[in-house]
Amino acid sequence: MSAPASIEEFRNRLADLSEGLPKRLRQCADYIAANTDRIAVSTVAELAAGADVPPSALMRFCQIIGFSGFSEMQRLFREAYSPGWPDYSTRLRNLKDNGAGSPAALLAEFVEAGRLSLEQLAKSADEAALSQAVAQLAGAGTLHVVGLRRAYPVASYLTYVFEKMQVPAMLHDGAGKLDHRHAMRPGDACIAITFAPYSDETLALAGDAQARGLPVIGITDRLTSPLAKLSSPVLTVPEVDFGAFRSLSATLALSIALAVAVGSARG
Repeated sequence: MSAPASIEEFRNRLADLSEGLPKRLRQCADYIAANTDRIAVSTVAELAAGADVPPSALMRFCQIIGFSGFSEMQRLFREAYSPGWPDYSTRLRNLKDNGAGSPAALLAEFVEAGRLSLEQLAKSADEAALSQAVAQLAGAGTLHVVGLRRAYPVASYLTYVFEKMQVPAMLHDGAGKLDHRHAMRPGDACIAITFAPYSDETLALAGDAQARGLPVIGITDRLTSPLAKLSSPVLTVPEVDFGAFRSLSATLALSIALAVAVGSARG
């Protein structure tokens, strides 16, 4: 049985199968049906606890529905409930259809989007969370930095700045499908960066760091991000888009402030 390709297909399959399920799997079905908005932002353990079943039962439920596991089911809901960013060809076509204008006009629009993002960051920045993040990173050994896709430039830049300030840091970039999570040691800390649609790889590393008892500093777009549950503190960054293209103006400003503060605190 193939996995449902849409939320509607998922709901239909759930309705078809739920009547014949054993007790625990029926509990999963009932809870999931009543809380589909939680799938995108919850862990297996959290959903299982809500359904009052062991995590293994929830994993079995995902497979009966047609998914390979929980991650595949969660990906369907994250994509459906993300802000709905169109693919790049659609974004370019929309800009053209709306008469976006010359390269100079595009530059002006992106400059304005960046300005608004920076203004919002100045107003909304959580100073207590930022101070907590600096204190945790300043007292850590090696700083493990992860951020993929749109967050990759931020993660690589942070690692570069730390290295220039002689702060031990390691970039987890997933190159060659290499898994460097075993490089994390007691006393280290993790900086995880991801935005909707959220990176499963980034969330996995953050979760692993949390399970090891390491501080996880999250940089993301909203407090309802799945990264927020894995981070303490979490730093949220507003980014105003133009034509569904999102810049990194505010995120980079926050990152350089974080890095310099950490470098200064470490002396």
